[in-house]
Amino acid sequence: MTTAPSPTADFTSTGQATTSDDGPGHGPMAVAMVVVLGSLLPILDMTVVNVALNHLSQGFDAPLVTIQWVATGYTLALATVIPITAWAVGRFGTKRLYMFSIGLFAFGSALAGLAWNAESLIAFRVLQGLGGGMIMPVGMTIIIRAADPERMGRMMSILGIPVLVGPLAGPILGGWLVDDVSWRWIFFINIPIGMLALILAAQIFPRDTPRLTHRLDLPGLLMLSPGLTALIYGLAVGGERSDPGSAGALVPTVLGVVLVTAFVARALTARHPLIDLRLFRRRPFTAAAGTLTLFACAYFGSMLLLPLYYQVVRGQSATASGLLGVPQVMATGITMQIAGRLIDKIAPGRIVLTGVGLASAGFLAFTTQVGAHTPYWVLVGALSVMGVGVGMTMMPTTAAATRNLSHEEVPVASTTLNIIQQVAVSAGTALMSVLLAGAIADRLPATAGSGLGAVHALGARHAIAPRLADAFQRTYGWAVALMLVALLPALLLPRRMPKPAATPADPANRIPSALAKAQAPSPDGS
Repeated sequence: MTTAPSPTADFTSTGQATTSDDGPGHGPMAVAMVVVLGSLLPILDMTVVNVALNHLSQGFDAPLVTIQWVATGYTLALATVIPITAWAVGRFGTKRLYMFSIGLFAFGSALAGLAWNAESLIAFRVLQGLGGGMIMPVGMTIIIRAADPERMGRMMSILGIPVLVGPLAGPILGGWLVDDVSWRWIFFINIPIGMLALILAAQIFPRDTPRLTHRLDLPGLLMLSPGLTALIYGLAVGGERSDPGSAGALVPTVLGVVLVTAFVARALTARHPLIDLRLFRRRPFTAAAGTLTLFACAYFGSMLLLPLYYQVVRGQSATASGLLGVPQVMATGITMQIAGRLIDKIAPGRIVLTGVGLASAGFLAFTTQVGAHTPYWVLVGALSVMGVGVGMTMMPTTAAATRNLSHEEVPVASTTLNIIQQVAVSAGTALMSVLLAGAIADRLPATAGSGLGAVHALGARHAIAPRLADAFQRTYGWAVALMLVALLPALLLPRRMPKPAATPADPANRIPSALAKAQAPSPDGS
């Protein structure tokens, strides 16, 4: 009689199960909570650092254009390292790679806290990004491998906990550390969290055996990583200078597009490409990728504008701006947990369509009410509705993309989805920055080409607040339109639950359950 392997069994490239050393045998929930702790590091770090940029600019006597590379350099490092994650999982195993990523991130944090000028801080932030870029895709791979397909939605909702805690605690924690302690502690705070994550991972994660079935696709890596870096750099410079057509922005953007296109051409013909694009032959994966791209571009790009609106138009402090965002983050986090459980019972197409529609409706209500004197409860209420829609969209879409993938396809899928989301967020941020700068310049010609610094120099905020609010409203309108377009690929997500797997009682289908889980769905996603 053949017995099914344990949930942590490994699979060869042919789909055969090979048992690994499972260590103490901790359950999927314990594994997921360790992943959550490690994944909290890069998300919390990004929100904390964003609050401190203005203080860092003053502390290092560096212009804001320079100090913004503390965030942009980190993003570029993420884009560089994410493509090799799937290969590195096979080469080193998930446990070793996850612990190495956490250790590198913590080490980069320690160096960033000891930085002596803006240039050294930017360099150490790049080192942080090289570690942080692998934490989320490797963590997602660990959770997907540990979970049964029937509980995939619940496990993915657990991975959404850092998305709730980071934006909720980051602005408040960062403001307190910068104002009352020291800016250096926005980096030092990562060290104890990282050490705890390392200790728990060493004890709880099963020891998986590396199974490198092919060599690293070096030509593909030399196309994709520099291509993504050049593309994000060009978008960032274009947003920073409010001129995407300038040579400094256009040349790297075009170069990035050419390199990424060349990578796609190679990936479709190479025997062992860096990222297997054949996943896009499956309708659920392609539909989910398209939905994530458009939705993340609109949502995360527009969220950049929210603290600026509260501070520039309404005169609120950074801390107050963070507190005004708490209801929306709470709505997203709570809904994410509920939606993660529903997706195990309800087809993802139904949940995601509802989520995108609800998010768009709340976003549209907020946009139409943006003004110089709108009551805060109106704005917060509309954003909370959008938050509910966001919680019904992000993780359920990811779960729909990765459900029923084979063991070997999981690292490739999680890596691909992380690349897509990272590029979408960067593109959305740059796009919204350009649109806002243009809208402000139309209404306040004296600020053209000078950015928000010139707005503050005008003084008399109450006199120009209505025109500034109108500029924000116009920019938000583009984001709402982009979010509505995300409904189109969401329509292609499965709207029926897959048939339950055959039970051992069925004599025609007596196969080990782990092998059944490893079988990939057909190209049409059925």
